Amino acid sequence: MAKKALITGIAGFVGSHLAELLLSEGYEVYGICRPRTKRDHIDHIANQLHLEDADLLDSHSLYTTISRVKPEYIFHLAAQSFVPTSWVSPSVTLEVNIVGSANLFEAVRQADIDPVVQIACSSEEYGLVNENEIPIHETNPLRPLSPYAVSKVAMDYLGYQYYQSYKVRIVRTRGFNHTGPRRGETFAESNFAKQIALIEKGKQQPIVWVGNLEARRDYTDVRDMVRAYKMAVEICEPGEVYNICVGKAPKIGDMLNLLLSYSTAKVAIKQDSSRMRPSDVPVLVGDNSKFVEKTGWKPTVPFEKTMEDLLNYWRERV
Repeated sequence: MAKKALITGIAGFVGSHLAELLLSEGYEVYGICRPRTKRDHIDHIANQLHLEDADLLDSHSLYTTISRVKPEYIFHLAAQSFVPTSWVSPSVTLEVNIVGSANLFEAVRQADIDPVVQIACSSEEYGLVNENEIPIHETNPLRPLSPYAVSKVAMDYLGYQYYQSYKVRIVRTRGFNHTGPRRGETFAESNFAKQIALIEKGKQQPIVWVGNLEARRDYTDVRDMVRAYKMAVEICEPGEVYNICVGKAPKIGDMLNLLLSYSTAKVAIKQDSSRMRPSDVPVLVGDNSKFVEKTGWKPTVPFEKTMEDLLNYWRERV
């Protein structure tokens, strides 16, 4: 019998890559989608998936789906995941990410099943990190600097609480930045790649608009990240938290220069004040040794390949 996996947020950037991986390894893959969700990321595999209409904020639909499917593994990826949006609509971010997670955990508990549940927490939870705290370990204090980060701290600790109180087998993964093909255009590296592709086609003036280029981020390729998520449910200890990252943090400006090196377009780089955050995290670089020791995971896709694939993704779409 094939193992059953359920993915919340299956139609999203990460969910679509995870669905591909699980299908390739013989899993029976179920996914939760709202009726109005865009599904273009999973169109090419839709006939191999079991897509369920349910909403994280509708606890009845969640319970009905989970008690019928009875998955052995649940990957909880659905979220309001864009940090700047969380400044504009903090209450929506908090509701989707906290109440939605609580509804999911309750549905698992009430369905009287015992799956392993991976929850996609975030490096943004660490927030304000001091120089002497780099690289960041799982034990580092959490000092969130955005409503999104606060929502992820709450989800993270809810996962811990449900494990301690009810023994729901929840594994918490704190993923650092991850990117690659299908990354939403609201995120810096994907936005830069799209702008370059538009400039190459003559559809945008030769200006790349940017925000803070000094921030440093620890980037993992999405294909390595979903491999890590799969290992997390198969190998890791429920109740524990694991950083998933590479352990190197290029400047956003260096990442932009790398993207530009794959193009012959001559561009000017200009700062757009609307792309700056009220408070930004200057450096996020993680220590992945706890996860690596437990699973043997290693990133396999070089950063250069990730950026090249991302640029080519946008070249095919603009």
